[in-house]
Amino acid sequence: MLHAAKHPTPQSGRVKFSSSNSEEANPPEYEAFKGVIPRAPTTRALSVLSVDMLVADNMDAHNTSSYKNTNLIVRRNKEFIIVIRFDQPFNNQQDNVQLEFMIGNSPTENKGTYITVYIGKERRGGRWKGRVIGTQNNDVTVGITPDASCIIGRFNTFVTVMTDVGKQRTPRNPDTDFYVLFNPWDPADVVYMPRDNERQEYVMNDVGIIYNGEFNNIAPRSWNYGQFEEGILDACLLVLDAGKVPLLYRGNAIELVRQGSALMNSQDDDGVLVGNWSGDYSIGTSPTAWTGSPEILLKYAKDGGLPVCFAQCWVYAGVLNTFLRCLGIPTRVITNYSSAHDNTGNLKTDIILEEDGTVNRSRTRDSVWNYHSWNEVYMRRPDLPEKYSGWQVVDSTPQETSDGLYRCGPTSVIAIKEGELSYPFDARFVFAEVNSDVVYYQSDKYGNSNIISVDTTNVGKLIVTKRVNSNDYEDITSTYKYPEGSDQDKQAMQMAERRGVPARDYTKPAETGVAIELQADTIRIGENFKLTLNIKNQTSQKCTLNATITGCVVYYTGVTSSIFKLDTTKVMIDVAASEYMPYRVEQSNLLFVVYGRIQETGTALTTTRVVAPRPPDLTIKVTGAPRVGKDFMVTVSFRNPFNFILNNVQLRLESPGLILTRLKTYALQDIYRSTER
Repeated sequence: MLHAAKHPTPQSGRVKFSSSNSEEANPPEYEAFKGVIPRAPTTRALSVLSVDMLVADNMDAHNTSSYKNTNLIVRRNKEFIIVIRFDQPFNNQQDNVQLEFMIGNSPTENKGTYITVYIGKERRGGRWKGRVIGTQNNDVTVGITPDASCIIGRFNTFVTVMTDVGKQRTPRNPDTDFYVLFNPWDPADVVYMPRDNERQEYVMNDVGIIYNGEFNNIAPRSWNYGQFEEGILDACLLVLDAGKVPLLYRGNAIELVRQGSALMNSQDDDGVLVGNWSGDYSIGTSPTAWTGSPEILLKYAKDGGLPVCFAQCWVYAGVLNTFLRCLGIPTRVITNYSSAHDNTGNLKTDIILEEDGTVNRSRTRDSVWNYHSWNEVYMRRPDLPEKYSGWQVVDSTPQETSDGLYRCGPTSVIAIKEGELSYPFDARFVFAEVNSDVVYYQSDKYGNSNIISVDTTNVGKLIVTKRVNSNDYEDITSTYKYPEGSDQDKQAMQMAERRGVPARDYTKPAETGVAIELQADTIRIGENFKLTLNIKNQTSQKCTLNATITGCVVYYTGVTSSIFKLDTTKVMIDVAASEYMPYRVEQSNLLFVVYGRIQETGTALTTTRVVAPRPPDLTIKVTGAPRVGKDFMVTVSFRNPFNFILNNVQLRLESPGLILTRLKTYALQDIYRSTER
C-alpha cells in the first residue's frame, strides 16, 4: 500500500510518497478494472515517489504570488507545471499514467468536478489539457492547463498508474491541493481585462479608497481589501460553501457574482454581514469602525459562517470587492451621490411636506441617500448583445429582493445609460437610483397633497470611483447617464418607458420665473456656519417671497431624525453649532428644506440643501526609520470638536502586511476640547 510521507520541501513544493520494496512487505493495492479478473503483474509496476507542485515558480507565472498561502494557486486557461518522480524511468510509449483532479464531496466527470488528464501511451482528450514537457532520470515534467470555464475553487490531486490489473492511485494529500481562480489576463476568460494598469488596480491592488460625504463635500475613506492575506481565499470559498452555491455555478462568472451579491448580506441566507442603520451597535461593531475586509471575513470563517455585526452600504461594497478580487474578478467600488431609493418603482422619489415645509416622515416612503456605494465588475456578457459587456453593476446592500433574495445585479452600465432595461439583472432598480425625479408634495391637514416642485437633476448628481494608480477620485457619471436634458438623455428615457418604466405623466407645477437656491459653506463638526438663500426673479414683475427654512438631522440614507431649527427668513440665517450638535446621530448630516410661497400669485417653491459636517482629521506620524523586526512609534492625533470631554475613545489601527489582519484597539481617556482652530 502507498503511504503519504508529508515532507514537502518549501522551496520546491515536492510531496513524497513511500512504499517498501521488501519481499516481506505487503504488495501495492490495486483498484481492479470492472469486469477484469486480476492476475499477478508480470513486471514490477511503476510507483509514484513524489509530486512537486513547483509552487513558487507557478505562482509567479500565474500572478498569484501575492497570496499568503502554502498551496499552489493558478488561473484558468494557463498552463502550470508539476514534476512527478517515479521509482523508475517513465516510458512514454509503454507506461500509462493519469492525473486526477477532484473538487467537492461527490466529484463526477460530467459536472466538471472530476478531471482526468492522461500522459503516456493512452491519449484521450478532456476538459483540461496535459502534456509531457520532458523527462530526466525518474522525473517527469508535466504541463496542465485548466479550461477557460472551469470551476474555481480548491482541487485535490491524485496520480494514478494504470496497469493490466488495475489502478494504483496516490493517497489523498492536502499538500498537493491547489486552487484555480478566474483569469483576467487571458482573452478566453469572460473576466479578461485588456489593460495591465487596470488589472493592477482592479485585481491586484489590496488597498483602496471608498468615497463618502456628499457631492459638494466628498470624503475619502481608506479601506484595506486584503484579498491576499492569509486565510482570506479559504474564507471566500467558505462563503460559497455556507451559501450552498452549487459547484456547477462556480465556473460561471455571471452566476457567481449574482450569488456573491446575495451572500454578502444576512437578510435571507445567513450571509457575511448584518445590516444596521438604527444607531444601536451595542451587540456588534459600528459600521464606521471597520477599516477593512480581512477582519470581517476571518471572523465569519472562524465563527463557522455566523453573520458579522454590523454593516452599511460602504462596508458591504468593501467586503464584496475583496471577495471578488480574491477570486480573480476585476472589481471596483462606486459611490453614487444623491442616490434614490425608489420603493414604489415608479421612477419618482416622493417627498411629502407638511404645510410648514417640514418633511412628513410617516407618509414619505422614498428617500434620497446622500451617497450609496455599490460595486462594478468587469466581464463579458455572453447572455447579452456584445455591446453590453464591460462594467456591470452589482450591489450587496439589502434594499429590494431580486428573484426572491436580497441582491442586485449584475446589470450592464451601458444598458443603464441607454435605458435598455429589459436585460438581466435588476436594471430598472439601478436606473431609478441614478435617474429618479424628486417630486415634492405639500400635504394639508386633511391628508390631501399637491405637487409643488419637481427636481429632475438632483438624483445621480455625481458618480465616482477611485482613479487608477491614484488616490484621487474619477468622475464616471457620464458612463451611467447622458447630460441632463440632452437629446440622448430624452431618448434613453423614452427607451426606459418602452421597457416598462412608468411615463412621467404627472402634472408639474407651472413655471414661476422665480428660482431659489440654498447655499452653505463646507464645515467641520462643531463649527458655526451661515445659510444663504439666493432668490432669482426672472420675470418683470415684483415678487414677494415668504420662506421658511427647516433644519433637521438626517441619516446618510435620507431618513430624517430630529428637527433642530425652524426659521422664517428672506436672505440669510446663522446656524450655531449649539443648535445642531445635541441632535447629531452617527453618520448624520444636516438637511435644510426651504419652503416658500409667492404672495402675489400664491405659487409654492421648495428646495433642499444637505450640509455634511466633516469629522476631525486624524494625523498619523511615524517616529524613526521603520526596520524589519524592530518596534517603532506611531503617533495618531486629532482635535476634539465637542464642548465636552471624550471618554473611552477607541482607536482601531490596521496595517496591511505589518499587522496581519489583527487590529489594535486602544481605550483613550479624557480627551478635552481643543481651543485651536
